[in-house]
Amino acid sequence: MTVVPVLTGDDFAAALPKWEEADCVAVLPLPGLAGVAVSLSGDGGKRAYLYDVRAAAYQGDYHALLSALFGPTVKKIAHGVKELCRALLDEGIQPEGFVFDTELAAYLLDPTAGSYELRKLAVSYFKKEVEQSAAYKEKDAFSLLDDGLKAQAAWYEDTAWIEAFYELFKPKLEEYGLLPVLADIELPLCPVLARMERAGVLVDGQALADFGRQLQLGIDALQAEIYGLAGEEFNILSPKQLGHILFDKLGLPPVKKTKTGYSTNAEVLEKLRPRHEIVGRVLDYRQLTKLNSTYVEGLGKVIDADGRIHTSFQNTVTATGRLSSAEPNLQNIPVRTPLGSEMRKMFVAPKGKVLVDADYSQIELRLLAHMSGDGAMIGGFNSGVDIHTVTASQVFGLPQDAVPPELRRAAKAVNFGIVYGISAFSLSEDIHVTVAQAKEYMEKYFEHYSGVRSYMDRVVAQGREDGFVSTLYGRRRWLPELKSSNFNTRSFGERVALNMPIQGTAADIIKIAMIGVNRKLKEKQMKSRLVLQVHDELLIEAYQPELSEVKEILREEMEKAVSLDVPLEVDMHTGENWYEAK
Repeated sequence: MTVVPVLTGDDFAAALPKWEEADCVAVLPLPGLAGVAVSLSGDGGKRAYLYDVRAAAYQGDYHALLSALFGPTVKKIAHGVKELCRALLDEGIQPEGFVFDTELAAYLLDPTAGSYELRKLAVSYFKKEVEQSAAYKEKDAFSLLDDGLKAQAAWYEDTAWIEAFYELFKPKLEEYGLLPVLADIELPLCPVLARMERAGVLVDGQALADFGRQLQLGIDALQAEIYGLAGEEFNILSPKQLGHILFDKLGLPPVKKTKTGYSTNAEVLEKLRPRHEIVGRVLDYRQLTKLNSTYVEGLGKVIDADGRIHTSFQNTVTATGRLSSAEPNLQNIPVRTPLGSEMRKMFVAPKGKVLVDADYSQIELRLLAHMSGDGAMIGGFNSGVDIHTVTASQVFGLPQDAVPPELRRAAKAVNFGIVYGISAFSLSEDIHVTVAQAKEYMEKYFEHYSGVRSYMDRVVAQGREDGFVSTLYGRRRWLPELKSSNFNTRSFGERVALNMPIQGTAADIIKIAMIGVNRKLKEKQMKSRLVLQVHDELLIEAYQPELSEVKEILREEMEKAVSLDVPLEVDMHTGENWYEAK
């Protein structure tokens, strides 16, 4: 290996054509883009040159160097492209030209591994410590370094591993049909996510603090009520102390015991709610304290100087391909309760802008209709009738115009439960009927939607034979659990086999929509921007004069992201805050 220091503009002028002519180069930045290693492979795949570029030592225009290196003319492989895009955007550089991401490739090949740190992958795939790996020695990462360069070995070593994993992972992705998922979905999404992270979401800090004070008043009032009903003061959030009050002192029947005593989880308390008013108060107390500590106080601590919260979108975490949000998790803002929904009022549009929320309507059920090929379900969606009302009509034997709201809700639980492989017992718990009634409802459902039952049987059987299930786009999840001799493990595998193809396809579709929306906004040089994604929902901060065009772009890109046997529909609302827009 030849290490080439790039110290001057002339050095860079000599290097750039070689980078541009290469099939691809491996790039590895130092933190803060303080330097970049650029590895250029030679004949036979052996590394020929490793360019060492340091901001502190470079005598030319370092920003111009980075702009050229990370522009469209140099084809690059990297490990963690999204984070690199974020760093480049922070420096005012538009990231382009990435053709492979070894981190994303490792994730696509093993989506449940949990960690894709470069050196851990080296140990996992080559079964030896990094410094002793045969594959590593083939890359000459240490053997050709002179003593003066030994101090740089870790940096150069990691660059060698990026090359090694590119050579290993690319054929595997091709073999498994996963290369289009990387090239057409995951890689183009990286700069989109980086831009969203940089944009952040504006938060009304004063309103958040006021809401916290209101919650604390409610918490204090509930605490006093609970103490009065218990006849003593105790730590309400302590399972042991609460168990003593409920079961020893008040004599409520224990529902479940754990190794440490009585269980007081939410499921247990819901069953005990009708037996004593203290139980409902405790559940309300838990809700308010969690809302206050996790969301009001938690979010208040992470509002940046610009008044915005900048979450991190994680694209290598979930086994289904869904994005997750961390530091803080903005996808977990509660919306099912009135108080939880109030939290969305804290996320606001800046002056001159408005928030636009676009949410796929029943996308998982629409995907179930398409993937199962069930004629009745496809016909229902194509006729525009409410699918839950249709299901209620069939399951409960009523005309559609005579279905009451409570039976529509029950049918909705059946519809979505089927997608997740729900059992009759779990369904009975959800809709408060006997297990026998729930089983009867499911049987009637499958009588009407017979194609769904056939599809479910087919998916599980195919998954057992292949060892994996996949989305419409080919994203895979491996399922050795399907062949387990343990009933619970095998049942888990069957539920995952039913859910992953649908939920994973929904995740792929919204990623495609995000790429399209971002592209249109950039092409038209609009001031509006994507700021948040929550599963099937996109949030745009729209510049007021662009509002009508933004809504057109959102609808078109989301509804035409994929062609199915049933139409994709988007619910869209606008508002001064996220609550109004939702």
